[in-house]
Amino acid sequence: MFDKILIANRGEIACRVIKTARRMGIKTVAVYSDADRDALHVEMADEAVHIGPAAAAQSYLVIEKIIEACKQTGAQAVHPGYGFLSEREAFPKALAEAGIVFIGPNPAAIAAMGDKIESKKAAAAAKVSTVPGYLGVIEGPEQAMNIADEIGYPVMIKASAGGGGKGMRIAYSSDEVAEGFARAKSEAASSFGDDRVFIEKFITDPRHIEIQVLGDKHGNVIYLGERECSIQRRNQKVIEEAPSPLLDEATRKLMGEQAVALAKAVGYDSAGTVEFVAGQDKSFYFLEMNTRLQVEHPVTEMITGIDLVEEMIRVAAGEKLRLSQADVKLDGWAVESRIYAEDPIRNFLPSTGRLVTYRPPHEGEENGVTVRNDTGVYEGGEISIYYDPMIAKLVTHAPTREQAIDAQARALDAFAIDGIRHNIPFLSSLMQHPRWQSGKLSTGFITEEYPQGFKVPAPANEIARRLVAVGAAIDHLQNERKRQISGQMRHASAVSFERNRVVMLGSEQREVLVEDIEGGIAIVMDGEAWPVVSSWKPGQPVWTGLAGGQKIAVQVRTILNGMVLSHAGASAEVRVYTRREADLAALMPEKAEADTGKKLLCPMPGLVKAINVKAGQEIKAGEPLCIVEAMKMENVLRAERDATIAKIHAKEGDSLAVDAVIMEFA
Repeated sequence: MFDKILIANRGEIACRVIKTARRMGIKTVAVYSDADRDALHVEMADEAVHIGPAAAAQSYLVIEKIIEACKQTGAQAVHPGYGFLSEREAFPKALAEAGIVFIGPNPAAIAAMGDKIESKKAAAAAKVSTVPGYLGVIEGPEQAMNIADEIGYPVMIKASAGGGGKGMRIAYSSDEVAEGFARAKSEAASSFGDDRVFIEKFITDPRHIEIQVLGDKHGNVIYLGERECSIQRRNQKVIEEAPSPLLDEATRKLMGEQAVALAKAVGYDSAGTVEFVAGQDKSFYFLEMNTRLQVEHPVTEMITGIDLVEEMIRVAAGEKLRLSQADVKLDGWAVESRIYAEDPIRNFLPSTGRLVTYRPPHEGEENGVTVRNDTGVYEGGEISIYYDPMIAKLVTHAPTREQAIDAQARALDAFAIDGIRHNIPFLSSLMQHPRWQSGKLSTGFITEEYPQGFKVPAPANEIARRLVAVGAAIDHLQNERKRQISGQMRHASAVSFERNRVVMLGSEQREVLVEDIEGGIAIVMDGEAWPVVSSWKPGQPVWTGLAGGQKIAVQVRTILNGMVLSHAGASAEVRVYTRREADLAALMPEKAEADTGKKLLCPMPGLVKAINVKAGQEIKAGEPLCIVEAMKMENVLRAERDATIAKIHAKEGDSLAVDAVIMEFA
């Protein structure tokens, strides 16, 4: 076994590998760029080596710098994590030449499976079901359009070396093929240094299901069940679960055996994932094989009890697999939410900045339910514009799918983040969605269920009553504290305390009565008393306790003369008044928002890649105005209506802040 390993990665996955290595008694070496000097993985590792500027192409993607860091620290092996160099065939070859072990598959397997074009050919040869498509390299947009016409629309344009939803476009017409081809090639070149793309038929209403495989260097390969990853946005997975609510035991066995057959055909010898696109009728087709540890590997670990990072390390050290296929048992259900630094209200555009508040829910097992949070950030740390916007992966495990979803919903409610925009409101809302809860999923779920984008819903019914009760309880606690302030003109005992309150839930008005009960208070509304018990103190970002007999968590953010309460995906401004205060508040004028209708604002911090128009030019609705790149994704900003360009404020190469004015319209 190794004495010391280096992790050629950053963020969440670097921290994840360090945890297992530490438990195994293996020392760890972190590498870091200028942007990651104060990162969590640097602090957690036993040693850390600086490898260059913030741009990944000058640091994390430079093989020579990783090898030099190994030599400098005496690291015997390298774990690549996911992304960066993890699926680059040249990386394990270079390590081997330097006498360093690669904790991952052999270079031949990476070459066969890491290239999506070659992997489809290998899958077809191994008798694995494959999707109709053109597996050759496409030279230009005209060839791409001809191929798409032959296959039939819709088609998927994909980067051969791609992953993580980058370099991927769906096209429903020849015009969309031409534009998607250009964007996919550009993103592939900047993200992977390889601009080759291919085209295949896009299966309508598909599900994304993947099989986790594990092989050793002695010819043994097993599969560890499946993961359902159908909840995606822009081809990027958002929520994963294991097992899949679609599969039965027979289909699981068939998919698993095909995945193992493919892995054996290429001599696979580490943890890897065979991805399938599945129809609602349980038909399935090979999509690709990821020759690395997947982002969503924790859900498989939770239902199998197997530490995949440990198994990768043991296999790399030459050990045989410690279990056979018969030893693999699936226990319970696991759900994972990817928490991203992005603004769901602004069409999920990236958000960067400092984590002023970062308080994840309590991890551990309680009453058969486990909460796990894999992260690479900390309170006070910064979300950089240079890398993936992931903040954390929140995982819950329980005996049933319903219980795992309920646990995930509670954990999301208890997860406090401030200082940047994040997608927790969207994830919380999704956990309440009837279609998600029923398991009727497809990769088009988000597009179909949120066609106008995401807006935080106003609380209704039971959720509204909970927020009214919590708001009234918080106000009552704050008033009691104020009565204890020393030096008041009148003694606190002489100050009357009005127990009838008016709670403003957004614009909705509710009358409540606050009563003292044993162990807490009761909020009486609509003739029903709701006991409210909590140890919450002013200033804490999350209120936890019992409301109406239910154990809940509510996000609390102070605003002028009130608070914003968020729970179960809903959010509202809450203000608690006496009757006289409510009457006066109703007379206050409302502040009008500034008119920005004639300006194109930068929707996220990013780099201007191209300006497509000139001052004085007439434009039509839908025309591309400019391209802004953020976190390795190119975003085309289009005209919402016909107009004339009056003035252009930005130029190609500019770095813009969110809401910076790019151009004005006449």
